[in-house]
Amino acid sequence: MDRKKIFNPCGTDSLDKRKIIGGDTTNIFNLNNVKYQWANNLYRTMMGNFWIPEKTDLTQDKNDYVSLVDEEKDAYDGILSFLVFLDSIQTNNIPNISNYITAPEVNLILAIQTYQEAIHSQSYQYIIESILPREKRNLIYDKWRDDEVLFERNQYIAKIYQDFIDTPSNKNFARVLVANFLLESLYFYNGFNFFYLLASRNKMMGTSDIIKLINRDELSHVALFQNMINEIRQENIDYFSEEEIYGMFQVAVEQEIRWSKHIIGKKILGVTEKTIEDYTKWLANERLRSLGLNKLYRDYEKNPYKHLEKLADTEGEGNVKANFFEGNVTSYNMSSSIEGWDEL
Repeated sequence: MDRKKIFNPCGTDSLDKRKIIGGDTTNIFNLNNVKYQWANNLYRTMMGNFWIPEKTDLTQDKNDYVSLVDEEKDAYDGILSFLVFLDSIQTNNIPNISNYITAPEVNLILAIQTYQEAIHSQSYQYIIESILPREKRNLIYDKWRDDEVLFERNQYIAKIYQDFIDTPSNKNFARVLVANFLLESLYFYNGFNFFYLLASRNKMMGTSDIIKLINRDELSHVALFQNMINEIRQENIDYFSEEEIYGMFQVAVEQEIRWSKHIIGKKILGVTEKTIEDYTKWLANERLRSLGLNKLYRDYEKNPYKHLEKLADTEGEGNVKANFFEGNVTSYNMSSSIEGWDEL
C-alpha cells in the first residue's frame, strides 16, 4: 500500500473518481467540491465542539478525592492512566492513517481529530496535576508499565498500529481502521461510566464535566471511523474480512471486561462484574450493528447504565444527537456527492 503523494499535479479532484483510499487526489482542500456529505456534517459538529479543560474548576474535586475510599482512588488513578495512554497513542497515530486517505474532506476531519486527541491528553494532565498528590502523579503516567492487565490492553492496540507502520499493507491498514473504531467506540466507556457514577453521588463533578466534553468528541470520532469503514466496504468489497472484524471485536470485549473488572470490579458502588459484562457486550453489539454486521453476543439487549443518561448528556451544538448511550451517532448521513461545503 503506497502513501498518497503530497504534490500530485497529475491527480484529479473529480468527484466520480474520489475514493476514501486508493484515489488519485491532488490533496487540494476545495471545500466547494465535496463527495462525502457526512464529512460536511461531521466537520461542523467537531468544529462546534471546541473547548479547553482549564475553564473547568477542579477545586472541589481535589477535596472530594481526599474523601474517596481507597478502592475509588485506585479506580480513579488506574482509569486515568489508561485514558492518558489511549489519547497519547491516538494523537501520534491519526496522522499515519491520514497519509493514506485520498478524500480531502476526510483528511480535514482527521486533522481536527488529531487536535482533539491532544486536547484530551492535556485534559488528563490538567486533572492529574490539579487533583492528585504530587507523589502520585508520575505513577499515573507509568502505571501501564507495571500493571500486567493494563499493559496487555495497551500492547494489543499499539502493536496493530505499529504493524502497519512497519508493513503498510492493505490487510494491516484494514486492521488499523478497525482497531481505531474499537478504541473510539468501545475502549473508553466503562471508564467514563465510573466518573459518571461518582458524579451521580455528587463527587468529582469537575472531572465528570471534563469527561463529558471528551466523551462528546469521542462520539464524533466513532462516527468518523464508522463512516470511513462503511464507505471503504462499499468501494472495495473485499477489503475487510468480516471474520477478522469479529475476531478483533471479541478480543477487545474480553480485554475491556477483564480490565474493567480488574480496576473497578466489585469495589465501586453502582458497578458489578455482571453490569460490566452486560454493558460491554451490549455496546459491542451496537457498534457491530452500526457497521452493518450481525451482533456477536446473544441476549445482551439492554444497557444496565441507562439511569446515567442525564449525567452523560453529550449533545453538542445544532441538531446532531450524540448521546453517550446510543450505539452509533445516528444523525450522520452516508455519502452522497454535493456541490458546496455550505449547502447543508
